[in-house]
Amino acid sequence: MEVRQGYGRWGRAGGRARRRQPSGGDGPSPYDGAVPELPEVETVRRQIAPVLEGATILRAEILDVRLTRPVEPEFVADSLVGERIATVERRGKYLLWRMASGRTLVVHLRMTGSLRHAPAGSLPADAYRRARVVLDTGAEVGYRDVRRFGTWELLDEGHLRPYLASRLGPEPLAPSFTAARLGRLLEGRRAPVKAFLLDQRRIAGVGNIYADEALWRARIHPRRVAGELGLDEVARLHRAVRAALRRGVELQGSTLRDYATPDGSSGGMQREFHVYGRLGEPCDRCGRPIERIVVAGRGTWFCPHCQAP
Repeated sequence: MEVRQGYGRWGRAGGRARRRQPSGGDGPSPYDGAVPELPEVETVRRQIAPVLEGATILRAEILDVRLTRPVEPEFVADSLVGERIATVERRGKYLLWRMASGRTLVVHLRMTGSLRHAPAGSLPADAYRRARVVLDTGAEVGYRDVRRFGTWELLDEGHLRPYLASRLGPEPLAPSFTAARLGRLLEGRRAPVKAFLLDQRRIAGVGNIYADEALWRARIHPRRVAGELGLDEVARLHRAVRAALRRGVELQGSTLRDYATPDGSSGGMQREFHVYGRLGEPCDRCGRPIERIVVAGRGTWFCPHCQAP
């Protein structure tokens, strides 16, 4: 059965320690537009998978019509009841709850979405809870979202593949994501390299924070034309993107304002930022002050000396 035609919807390494909150100087807050990126979503997946995998959903409540629109939340909630969750995967910034039936709940956290779980008993009261599932193991999982931009979409397998393929490029931490593949993706691109990194159709999962950190590692100015990078620069960028994302995963992501892991703890990557949110502070490499510009409509932090145009 299908309820939405066309969509198939159902229902630093080695760096010095940072302070907890990155400084934005006198400029705009570094929190503006900060959203869960690949490391944050992967951390959520790793923590929530043992709770969900193998469990059957006994009850489901969707408390916000915006979460599933245009599909009625009651329909999606009813469709989830009785489903056994086989695996929990990640694709880009999406969490995929794959059901034994072949259907998949696609959870997009967007700006302020997060998951919480209570291994046994009830979740504590939360004014920002938008959905809740009760499992046959006795555990409960809640979805909270302060700004209500997140989405839940229940897709059949025939619609999941084109849904993801039309939105996401390759996974940057996959073995198949080589420097040569990155070079092919960059060919002919006239956009700034920062904008290229933010385009989920080119590379999945990189957002504002890790794009800035990767470009600092690679010593590339954010406004460089993507398609004009030389072979050595492409190789440096490839290594830098992977290194920044891996470090983010190791430290369980960056907590700036809303992000927390399913057990309620904070990430640690914000203590190791080299440039993001550090306006006016000395560069870890050369000591020159970090500067802020706007690229592709996003606040962008960089070292004007190490990342000269």
